[in-house]
Amino acid sequence: MSQVTFLGNPVQVAGTLPAVGTKAPAFTLTDGKLDEKGLGDFAGKKKILNIFPSLDTSTCAQSVRSFNEKASGHPDTVVLCISADLPFAQSRFCGAEGLDRVVTLSSFRHPEFLTDYGVLLADSALAHLAARTVIVLDEHDQVRYVQQVPEIADEPDYETALAALAS
Repeated sequence: MSQVTFLGNPVQVAGTLPAVGTKAPAFTLTDGKLDEKGLGDFAGKKKILNIFPSLDTSTCAQSVRSFNEKASGHPDTVVLCISADLPFAQSRFCGAEGLDRVVTLSSFRHPEFLTDYGVLLADSALAHLAARTVIVLDEHDQVRYVQQVPEIADEPDYETALAALAS
């Protein structure tokens, strides 16, 4: 188990983050049309997994906006924004914000994703949501970069994640 903080208070995170250089674990998540999606649905593309607790927080919403903007310069990359929010809420948020360069996926039917990827918040008021984490995969689903943000209320390091796409 690892640890992050939420507003300075320690929070335990269950599971093990995928290691750089390893193949990303397979997953199934739910998209805005309630269809099941996995890594194979994005085969041949580089992937940024933007994992976060909920779009109903300002930091999470900003991470989706920021990756949507920055994704325009990377046509060979798909940004997967993953949270436990219901697919309807994710779609409504992206529609209202005009965000069309990210794909939202929900873990609501597949909570095993959280432990498989080492992002399950095990305690605190945010228990059973995801720790803010960015994982970059190459077109072969090899892990190229991992950042679990130490303070949940902070934004991820966008520039380093994007730079990992080139490696």
